[in-house]
Parts: sequence; C-alpha cells; structure tokens
Amino acid sequence: MSPRRQNPDSRATLIDAAARLVAEGGPSSLSARMLAKEAGTSTMAVYTYFGSMSAIVREIVHDGFARLQRLFDLVEPTDDPVADLALLGRVYRHNAITNRHVFEVMFGGSTLAGFALTEEDRQHGRYTLTTVVEAAYRCVDEGRFRPDDPVLKAHNMWLAVHGTVLLDLGGYLVAPYDANRCFESQLVSLMIAAGDDPDRAVASVAESAIRFEAQFGQAT
Repeated sequence: MSPRRQNPDSRATLIDAAARLVAEGGPSSLSARMLAKEAGTSTMAVYTYFGSMSAIVREIVHDGFARLQRLFDLVEPTDDPVADLALLGRVYRHNAITNRHVFEVMFGGSTLAGFALTEEDRQHGRYTLTTVVEAAYRCVDEGRFRPDDPVLKAHNMWLAVHGTVLLDLGGYLVAPYDANRCFESQLVSLMIAAGDDPDRAVASVAESAIRFEAQFGQAT
C-alpha cells in the first residue's frame, strides 16, 4: 500500500487514510506511525489534528455522516416527493461507494474493538435520517404513501437500502441479479410497499435516476 502524498497535512487526507487502515487491516492497524506513513506526513501532524487514535476513529464517523448530510442537502424538494425519496436512496448508495472505507468504519460497531463507537457517536449518525423522514412525511402529505407511521417507513427504507449497499460492496450481487438491477427493483418495491401506486412508483423512481445522473454526473 503506497502512501498518499497529496495534501500531506490536511485533516481530510488523514481521515481518509485512517479509514483505509481500519477498513483494510482492522483496528490493530491504526497507529500514529502507520497513519503518518499512509498519509505521507508526520506523527506530530496526526496528534496535532486529532490528539489520539480513538479521536480519529470518532472523527471518521462524524466526518462520514457530515459528508452524507452534505449530499442529502443537495436533493431539493420537488412536487414529486417519491422521486425525491428515491433520489436520497441513490445518494446514500453513491456516498457509500465513493467513500467506501469511511462508510465501513461508520458502521463498524463492535468490530472496532478498542475504538468502538459510543452511543453519542451513533446518535450523531441517526440525525442524518431526518432528511429521509421529512421526505417520507411529504409522500404521506401528497397522498402517495399510507398515513401510518412515516418515521417507520423512513427507517425501513434505510434498512433496505443499507443492506443492498453492503451486499454490493461485498461483491455478493452478480448477474443476472447484479447490484444495479436489485437496487432499481428495490426502490420501486419500497415505494409500493409504503402505499404508492405501482405505475406512479415506477415513473418516480425512473425520474430519480435521471435527476441523479444529471446532478451527480454518474450512475452507480
């Protein structure tokens, strides 16, 4: 593994390097010496930015959810809330693939050993779901979803999309049921299960794909 030399003293470079080390080698691979080598900087820079290894892991988690929230914030509400909600799902998947190592640490749980996340860290992540909850409420208000428990609907969508993303990152989804095919079918199924009309669900999910490609420049 070759050190990343660009922007050697930047906080973002250190966070990404730390996430790679933990995701690829486990918690035991994260030390000031290894992180400095991976990021192409000094151990002094590591401690200057973060103070401790545990603080770095928590910063990876907080920074990861902040990145996700910034992407969610780019999804502007339209008169088609189901398309908006599907677009949030696409953004979630895009963020996981683009920031794979950070994503894996964000949900590392007990596998982080001595760097295990605290309840406060997890609560920091839960706040990100607010954007999805708001979209689910709008789907109810527009008569697209049944009015029963929009918050639970949002959670179910998070659970479903997250599971597909994990299988995708793990390389478990292959043709003819590859990740893209499964994901597209899943988005439509989730909307119908929440109460949407099947034809409208298909149209809204298709619209979300067009919006995603136009706004983020690539399909995942």
